[in-house]
Amino acid sequence: MHIPNDKATKYFSGASSQRQVRAIQALIANEGVSRENLDSIAGCSNSPELMATLGRKGLDFGCRMVNTLDRDGRRVRYGVYYLTDLGRRQIEGTKPPKNGRG
Repeated sequence: MHIPNDKATKYFSGASSQRQVRAIQALIANEGVSRENLDSIAGCSNSPELMATLGRKGLDFGCRMVNTLDRDGRRVRYGVYYLTDLGRRQIEGTKPPKNGRG
């Protein structure tokens, strides 16, 4: 499920920490990254807050919930974060030009 970010239609101000950079790189490279994997990749223990921070900076992303069974056989759900098309365009807009100018 994707809940539109009202700031996303405006401007993504960019990453301001290495954790944010690593999270964005993982989201660019993959169609989706689970919360658990994003914790490990970004180097944090609270990737939902990391993603919320990116959302407050204007980044448009979604989180789809996946049904599974835990080790005790109980039904549980976990989140998989992904960039929307707008989010990918926003990130592309924050990169320096490839020719090194600008």
